[in-house]
Amino acid sequence: MAKSLPSRIFAGVAFGLLLVTGAYAHHGWSWAEADQVELSGTIREISMAPPHPTLQVETRNDGTWRVELGNPRLTERSGFVEGAAKAGDPIVVLGNRSLDRNEKRMKAVRITVAGKVYDIYPERIRTN
Repeated sequence: MAKSLPSRIFAGVAFGLLLVTGAYAHHGWSWAEADQVELSGTIREISMAPPHPTLQVETRNDGTWRVELGNPRLTERSGFVEGAAKAGDPIVVLGNRSLDRNEKRMKAVRITVAGKVYDIYPERIRTN
């Protein structure tokens, strides 16, 4: 039995809204605190894979944190490309930590690796 045109339109719109809201939730900052903090440590692992390059950063007193960078193009535009850092390099991350205090995760706006600064989200940086 064929579906009516209004039913098809409704189904298409509903599906489209699901895709858009899922993408918004993934790419938004709603999961992160508004205040920015600095995290200092040592890079333990680097992944440049989509959807967002990530770093595993070991801190002296607070264990290992997952640091999310921008999408691959945005991260590359900052100058942080494959080979720019390696495991064992010191790092300072400026960013927004997760609202969930049990989660050691943050979104970086700026990273400084071995003295070199990479502004991932320059328009979001609130301090110099």
